[in-house]
Amino acid sequence: MNKFARYKVRVTKDHLVFSAAHFITFNGNICERLHGHNWRVAAELTGPLDENGYVFDFIALRDQLQKTVDALDHRVLLPTQHRQIKVSEQDGEVEVTFDKRRWVFPREDCILLPVENTTAELIAHWIGQQLLTVIGSNTENQIESVQIEVEENFGQWAICKLPVS
Repeated sequence: MNKFARYKVRVTKDHLVFSAAHFITFNGNICERLHGHNWRVAAELTGPLDENGYVFDFIALRDQLQKTVDALDHRVLLPTQHRQIKVSEQDGEVEVTFDKRRWVFPREDCILLPVENTTAELIAHWIGQQLLTVIGSNTENQIESVQIEVEENFGQWAICKLPVS
């Protein structure tokens, strides 16, 4: 076995999808209307082969990705680190404000993401970080990078590649 060879495993399944609402801001002061997508997720891990000839177990990767996708399903995705969108929780509700606009949601209907904007790119980054917490906790694997792809609309993918330290 060539110790310099690098391999990839990729997981994308029909069930690695989630339906979620969001809105984004752009050009400084423009805020989209609240709307939804049927998002699709794929993951790719890069690294050398282990003693079993694996980069990473497909089933373990699929199952961990499914947990993350399930947590996002049928939710409103809200950014908690945006400079102009203010998100606050109180009495089982989430209040969101932007300029003169205001939304109120039941807390259980929301996912508060530690991102600046709920773009597909930053959602891909957040999903990648969730996967890294599991991969990084296993000291036996030698994964070098995690790539997450998020399809917001058919044919419109955002891709985030994260190094594993």
